[in-house]
This record gives sequence, structure tokens and C-alpha cells, in this order.
Amino acid sequence: MRINDAHCHFFSPRFLETLGREAGDRLRAPDAASVSSALGWETPGTPEELADRWAAELDRHQVGRAVLIASVPGDEESVAAAVRRHPARFVGFFMLNPLAADAADRVRRAVGELGLRGVCLFPAMHRYSLLDPRVEASIDGAAQPGCAIFVHCGVLSVGARRKLGLPSRFESRHGQPMDVQSLAANWPGLPFVIPHFGAGFFREALMAADMCPNVHLDTSSSNAWLAYLPGLTLPAVFRAAKHVLGASRLLFGTDSSFFPRGWQRPILETQLAAARDAGLSDDEIGQVFGGNLDRLFPPSG
Repeated sequence: MRINDAHCHFFSPRFLETLGREAGDRLRAPDAASVSSALGWETPGTPEELADRWAAELDRHQVGRAVLIASVPGDEESVAAAVRRHPARFVGFFMLNPLAADAADRVRRAVGELGLRGVCLFPAMHRYSLLDPRVEASIDGAAQPGCAIFVHCGVLSVGARRKLGLPSRFESRHGQPMDVQSLAANWPGLPFVIPHFGAGFFREALMAADMCPNVHLDTSSSNAWLAYLPGLTLPAVFRAAKHVLGASRLLFGTDSSFFPRGWQRPILETQLAAARDAGLSDDEIGQVFGGNLDRLFPPSG
């Protein structure tokens, strides 16, 4: 069975330097090596070196392709370098704050010139409503074939920030799947992806996807949000998601991010077992764990 991962973070030097500047005197220096040391991570090297490391990691686990997400606004170049290095292995996504003055220009350049394929919105992190007109302006720039809008909903936790003692003044009230539904209805030909099954807003994510056939869910991470819904199990989540969306709109992901931990194979094993317990057929499992990503973002190179 072909395995593709729809959700990996590309923690580039620029990502680490951004955290370092915010940490200030908490660290001996704001450079990538100092931040990596404080986090207990390996220094990533250049974006090209990190891309090579990820390609080798995918080979080691027999994973075909992965979505790499630039995880701070303004880091589009890092993921673009990884995609240029291994175009057959990586799909490039990037984080955007649509309230930034240059947001629309960044989208046009990232999608047009750099060849990135996903705009990632984190409304809780950047504290804005998805119904703000500036969000629509950013989405409009990405509304072309082969692109998607990724919207983090529900509970948001960034482990690296917590470990560095940085505040996370996130407003989860802004991460509402029903607001994604409003956007998806305006761009019916553009795929929208809600990660982590809605990260606590599972019911609302199902409702949004039921109303808009261009809304997809990704399965990524440990799905620790299940603790908010006592009695709900991961097999039950897969069963309900398949019932409402069908297997064709579910995308397997791990939320892998840093080394030496690397690609999180236990996530694959747990989710495969859950999908089978939920009664998904071999064909449906093939769609969720590999085929759907290839269909949305056809391989190149």
C-alpha cells in the first residue's frame, strides 16, 4: 500500500531563528543552533540539507510523498527550496497571516513563482476571524488548479513555544469549522483541509464537510483532543468521518516535525488499526493513506 503524509512541519533555520528572536534573553543567542540545543533537537542545516534529511527519512519508512509546511509566516522560501530539491517527494504549504499588509502579494508569489500548493491559515494563533475580508483576498490569490487552503481549527498547542517558555495567546474561538464552511461555499472548486479532524470541533468539522463537498479532513497527530469528548474513540472518529465524507475526502497525516524524532511511524500504525476497526475496506484505506493526496496534488518530477 502506498503511504503519503499530508501533514509534516518543515522546521527550517528561519523557523528556529524566529523563535529565537522572540525568546530573547531566555537563550544564549537567537540563532538556529542555540534554539535547537534548547529544544533538544538536531540543528537542521540549510533548507536543502533538511530536505535531503526528510527525503531519506521517507525512504526509511517507505513513505512516498509528504506535505511540508513552512511553519512561520515569511518562510515560504525554505519549503520552496525543499520542493525544488525533491519535486517528486514534497508538496509545499506555507503559513500565512492574512492580516499582514503584504499577505496578498505573498500568496501570489508563493503560488505563482515558488510553486507552493497550500496556504495555511491559523486564525487562533494570529487572532483574526476567518470572515474578515482580508482572508477572502488571500484565498482569492490561491484559487487555482492544484492549490488548497489549510485551516487549523479547534485547540492549538505549539510544543516548541511551550518548551522555550514563550506565551501562546491563541484564541481558539476563531478556529471554527463553520466559518471554513462559509469560505468553502464561496470557492467550490478549491479544496479546503481541516487538520486533526477539527481538533476538538469534530462535530462541527463533519457539519462543514457535509455542507461543502470541497472540505476535507486530515487525520494527523495523536488526536489528543479526544479527551474533550469522553467515550469517543479513534475508530469511531474514522467511522463517522467515512460515513459523512466518504473515504475520498480524508487525508492521512502524522504532524511529524523535528529530528532526531523524525517521521512518526507510531501514528501510522495507530491510525491504520483504527481505520480497520472502523470497517474501512482495503480500497478505502488506500485512498485515505495515500491515494487522496496524489489525486489532489498529482506527482511531478
